[in-house]
Amino acid sequence: MVIDRKRGTIEHKIFNNIKGLMNKDDLLVLNDTKVIPARLHGKKYGGSAEIEVLLDKKLDERTWEALIRPAKRLDIGGIVELGNGFYAEVREKLSDGKAILFFASVRGFEKELKAHGNVPLPPYIKADGSRLTAYGKRYQTVYAEKEGATAAPTAGLHFTKELLRSIKAKKTYVTLHTGYGTFAPVRTEQIADHKMHGEEYEISKGSLQLIRSTREKGGRVIAVGTTSARLLESADHSGSGTTDLFIYPGYEFKIVDALITNFHLPKSTLMMLVSAFAGIDLIKKAYDEAVREKYRFFSFGDAMLIK
Repeated sequence: MVIDRKRGTIEHKIFNNIKGLMNKDDLLVLNDTKVIPARLHGKKYGGSAEIEVLLDKKLDERTWEALIRPAKRLDIGGIVELGNGFYAEVREKLSDGKAILFFASVRGFEKELKAHGNVPLPPYIKADGSRLTAYGKRYQTVYAEKEGATAAPTAGLHFTKELLRSIKAKKTYVTLHTGYGTFAPVRTEQIADHKMHGEEYEISKGSLQLIRSTREKGGRVIAVGTTSARLLESADHSGSGTTDLFIYPGYEFKIVDALITNFHLPKSTLMMLVSAFAGIDLIKKAYDEAVREKYRFFSFGDAMLIK
């Protein structure tokens, strides 16, 4: 789906047609984060209770902030056995089922994670066994490079290497390690009271220079995904940092001129970002048409270009 903000129009195209909607003066900005096998399953040490661990934020080589389910089964000092000789100890309990976990293993954390972890697919995707492995492989962009995400920047899943090579626009890569908090629904009565989950990012000096020169020459900065858009609107200098920028209607975009994104869950911060970018009424119109035209929604669904 192609949405023209100025004209208020909606067109239907095949995603491969996107190469004809860009020119050599435009800049395509892609998030090269790579999803790690962040979902682990184990049992409470000394008991039979099954525990799920979803890694979220790395604090050091063996310490992570993570979501544990069911959190009530573990107190501070509680241990989860995740594999033969692979354990996680609860060092601190946080709100919303989260905890600080310390991991112990003879083989080393990275090896254990690859041996026992699974790519954390969204909860609405039901899979196990070989299907889980197959979906996990698909839940990466073809340009994923820097490990650290626990959720994929799904707008990028539409691109093949061949399509990227055929696009005339300039391209640059940035990194924002997407976490599950990006997809958490807004539950506060006032939108502005919602607190975004902080996510780590990296942007190079070269990328910033490309962005500035593109805008100076009249080209468009096209963000692939809401993750790239949030990073671009957050970073005003090169290097690394953490962003918890929450973009909702009323926000004035400073950098992003066009956005490639998927169709999102209602009441999500992602839906609010695209509504801020295109306008609430136009997004409602687009989603109504998407339903009528039987578009596929969410992570493995169809895409829209908002220009």
